[in-house]
Amino acid sequence: MVAFTNEALSRLCSQDQLALLDSIDHLRLQGINNYVSLPQIIVCGDQSSGKSSVLEAVSGVSFPIKSNLCTRFPTELILRRTAHFSSRVSIIPHESRPESEQMSLRSFHEELAGFDDLPKLIESAKFAMGITPHGRAFAQDILRVEVTGPDRPHLTIVDLPGLIHAETKHQSSADVELIKGLIQSYMRESRCIILAVVSAKNDFANQIVLKLAREADKTGNRTLGIITKPDTLIPGGESETLYVSLARNLQVAFRLGWHVLKNMDSEKGSASLAERDAEEAAFFSSGAWAYLPPSSLGIQKLRPRLNKVLLAQIAAELPGLMAEMRRKAGACELELGGLGDPRANTRDQQHYLLQVSQEFQALVTASVVGHYTNPGRTPFFVDAKTEVGYQQRLRAMIQNLNELFAREISLQGHYRQVAGEASAGGLGSVDSPKAIATSREEFITHIEELMTKTRGRELPGTFNPMIVSDLFLEQAQPWATIARRHVEKVWHAASQFISAVVETTADASTARALQHEVVEPAMRAIFQSMRDKTTELLSPHQFGHPITYNQLFAETLEQLRRERRQREPERILRRFFRVDTLLNDIKLNGVYNIQSLANDLAASAEPDVKRAAASDALDCLNAYYQVALKRFIDDVSVEVIEAKLVSALKNILSPISVFEMPPDQIARIAGEPEEIRARRDQLTKQLEVLRNGLETCKRFVGLRLSGDSIVVPADFKQSNGLGSSDDDSLQVSDDEGTTPNENPGPAEPKRPLSAYMLFANDQRENVREDNPGCSFGQIGRILGERWKALSDKQRAPYEAKAAAALKRYEEEKQAYLNATAKADGAGL
Repeated sequence: MVAFTNEALSRLCSQDQLALLDSIDHLRLQGINNYVSLPQIIVCGDQSSGKSSVLEAVSGVSFPIKSNLCTRFPTELILRRTAHFSSRVSIIPHESRPESEQMSLRSFHEELAGFDDLPKLIESAKFAMGITPHGRAFAQDILRVEVTGPDRPHLTIVDLPGLIHAETKHQSSADVELIKGLIQSYMRESRCIILAVVSAKNDFANQIVLKLAREADKTGNRTLGIITKPDTLIPGGESETLYVSLARNLQVAFRLGWHVLKNMDSEKGSASLAERDAEEAAFFSSGAWAYLPPSSLGIQKLRPRLNKVLLAQIAAELPGLMAEMRRKAGACELELGGLGDPRANTRDQQHYLLQVSQEFQALVTASVVGHYTNPGRTPFFVDAKTEVGYQQRLRAMIQNLNELFAREISLQGHYRQVAGEASAGGLGSVDSPKAIATSREEFITHIEELMTKTRGRELPGTFNPMIVSDLFLEQAQPWATIARRHVEKVWHAASQFISAVVETTADASTARALQHEVVEPAMRAIFQSMRDKTTELLSPHQFGHPITYNQLFAETLEQLRRERRQREPERILRRFFRVDTLLNDIKLNGVYNIQSLANDLAASAEPDVKRAAASDALDCLNAYYQVALKRFIDDVSVEVIEAKLVSALKNILSPISVFEMPPDQIARIAGEPEEIRARRDQLTKQLEVLRNGLETCKRFVGLRLSGDSIVVPADFKQSNGLGSSDDDSLQVSDDEGTTPNENPGPAEPKRPLSAYMLFANDQRENVREDNPGCSFGQIGRILGERWKALSDKQRAPYEAKAAAALKRYEEEKQAYLNATAKADGAGL
């Protein structure tokens, strides 16, 4: 049995370097890799290219390397430094599996007594994943192997399934695409170091790992090529010459260059790592390989080289990693703010509803009285020029709808339209497109017929007062339809407004429950009350008789009669004197028969007393209609809209109504759904992990590359207990050569922060100081509210800064794409 005593793991990192890598691994242990990508090494290559042998040589952990076997799933090797030796194996199920299968795979946990047990355990894991000769060939689940001990480095190495060129009897076309997609997903992680393994047994131009690596890492900044099985080449042959050229970084150029390893011969059976290393050293000591830089040959040089690459990757990615943590922490705060505080019991739920009711009443009152400013911390009113902003201003909507109602009923409220008369408020004053057009003479004839059928005890030449009632009931027929339509419009506008207020003051689930439990029943009751009141106001104008003590009626009636008495004499005078108008200073020439004029004027009076009574009844109808119409318009606006709707809105949800709610109703409304509680827990954990990650990374501020060294700030060394040597750097270089291609391509630019994130980062500390007892979620909510409450002028500096950063990013992105396109032309 091989116990946990090998030295291969500890050779990866010196003790000083471990202090640096330990912090990154600590972040991974906290689970931060679920939210941001951390630097790790992934081993990629074609099937049987020697990937597992590379992994074993680097880590000292034995993996199955039989020639007829291949990796069937991602294997994540987690190396950690702890006080005691241990090794655990578990399975991380892929999210595409059913929940039942995921639960089964999560239960797979095994302890290892030694590395020799790993191959057997891998076979058990394959069986658990369903990888059998008659089952699936590959799986997207991850086998997680954790090895800990006091002399272990902190490193993550992932061995991925080998790329398949074509489907076979045991490997379908779906398997080909599955493996390719899996490897590409790992390669695309910008902080992953790609070990692109190519086997010298095959032409490297035909090994698609190089093409995929270049697609994912266009500049080659994070790809290190590994050549395996060089002993299969014919010494001095053309293929050997080509692979030696490849090792010199002349065929496929990677910034990190190439490294050559001689694999352990799986056909010869097992051998110790020491025997493997000795055999490899002997092979590279002669032939064409002896002329390559020693730093690019053998496992003894690869371990420190990987160490250097990993440290350099950490130094390069640290600023971007911290920026990503800040962005995601800000997003967590914002979402937590939207979820509100936890509500686990009735008291918390009632307290939350009380807050909601207070904010609800404040917003309703502000909108009803027309003071469109946000009364509390909850932002609500937006630009009035937008549709949403207009709907939020309920008083403005009611005023405008009332005016539309007044115009509509004045225009279309009368059943008959007397044409050709522009009286002072009479029926001819407004043209209605829907009224029955009639002349005054026709209307008088209609009244005469009605008078004949409704005669009472009135004397000849007079009319029954009830004739005005009959005429008015007919004339006011359209009022009911117009009034009820107006009431419904106002109620609908108020309903939309109330829904918007509820959605603003409560979280989504509570808002839905409030709508169902409180708002909708209350609004239905209000609507019925409005309809009942409208019917009550219409009743006197539909079934009663005219009643008014308004002086305006008498004044209007007198004016109508005076205008009518004046019209016919004026017509006779204009015709007699042959003039178009009657002016005070008109000059007349000629001889006129004044007696004839007097006779015409005397004859202009209505000779038919019955028709005269009908004409007088029409004047009474005109005068009363205008008085009744104005009164009805005001009654609908005051008695229906204001009394039944507006005054009731703020009491739909009040602190008193919350106190009167039974506990079961409070739970239905304010109780959090399980998914909300789970999401809050998830976000809280994520935010805590991200904040801890930021605090950890802050200790590395100032970390930089200096030649082949990582320069660490003095305060970091003190805080981590590093030795106080005169050397201020962690040396990770190898003295026996340099990495080829000393002119690295440009790094891909990072997308800049949005205007909101700039504001949040600027204000977060101030919010913490002003609200020392607030949770992360409350801070996020306050930041979101403050951002929404900013005026355009206050937002301008952040938006300008974000726009400038975005412009720089687009310019840098274009330069990066141009450079990578140029590099692609020189590469594969």
